[in-house]
Amino acid sequence: MLAAIYQNFKEPLSLQQAPDPKLSDDGVILEVTATGICRSDWHGWMGHDKDISLPHVPGHEMCGVIVEKGKQVGGWEIGQRVTLPFVCGCGQCVYCRQGDHQVCDFQFQPGFTHWGSFAQFVHLKYAQHNLVSLPAEVSDITAASLGCRFATAFRALVDQAKIGPSQWLAVFGCGGVGLSAIMIAKAYESRVIAVDIDESHLELARDLGAELIINSRLNADIAHQIIEHTQGGAHITMDALGNMQVVQSCLRSLRKRGLHLQVGLLDPDERQVPLPMDRIVAAELQVVGSHGMQAHRYGDMLSLMEKGRLDPALLVTKEISLGKSPDALMQMDTRQQAGITVITDFSQ
Repeated sequence: MLAAIYQNFKEPLSLQQAPDPKLSDDGVILEVTATGICRSDWHGWMGHDKDISLPHVPGHEMCGVIVEKGKQVGGWEIGQRVTLPFVCGCGQCVYCRQGDHQVCDFQFQPGFTHWGSFAQFVHLKYAQHNLVSLPAEVSDITAASLGCRFATAFRALVDQAKIGPSQWLAVFGCGGVGLSAIMIAKAYESRVIAVDIDESHLELARDLGAELIINSRLNADIAHQIIEHTQGGAHITMDALGNMQVVQSCLRSLRKRGLHLQVGLLDPDERQVPLPMDRIVAAELQVVGSHGMQAHRYGDMLSLMEKGRLDPALLVTKEISLGKSPDALMQMDTRQQAGITVITDFSQ
């Protein structure tokens, strides 16, 4: 198969012929039809993920067609079009049995623990518990935007933060996760403030429904602006980027009894973040992490899409071939475009 591979961290990827994946009894092989390029893939390429073994094929946001299935996989058919979460639970551990596959002790992560979807074919373990059937109305491109950024934002806001009408959400970082969060918050009739350093990202955030946009390059005291605009602070803040200063700004922007969602991954030298524990205690703030979304929760998200209340396709601003994926991935930290880039051509 044709695949984008890196031999060493931080060194260029190359497009090359690689061995076809081997099928396990509990897995399926997917012919990839679309896959997103995510900042998490960039973190992996940088060597920030301890689970990656070299050489490696990245890619974890995907849509495809089942071309082979293991003998333990029931209920799924060859030719079926599916997607899956980027965290796949084993289905057997204590966390999976209580429905929390996203924190499985033995999780399978395509593009991290195993080779991913920057390839014509990908092998997926734990298929029985993690595949998601796609309605005909959901295109391959839309499905490829769901697996990490959109699903992660959905679970963070809906399940973790219990977002609701008239609540203020302040989203820091308007990449794929942040823009997804804005769209989801508006679907739940919440009010949104968007913070970023890039005007094109902020304009897209405004188009998606953000009532106030703040360029953090041009504004020294973001927290003061948010508190003043919301008359007391945001009910929910989200770090959708992964940055020490952003985390602290989020906490300063909350109203009393507010909740901060940490979704963005911080670089290794920033992961120990000093927190204003005095304010967290006095204002009864909550700090909540959120890591992906279980396959069994996709139904509510897909239902809102079918009803027209969510349209993730609006976030996809660029389609490329597999051959362009190495440059697109390596340049993620220096030349970020607004929206999501999706690989849709796997022939070159």
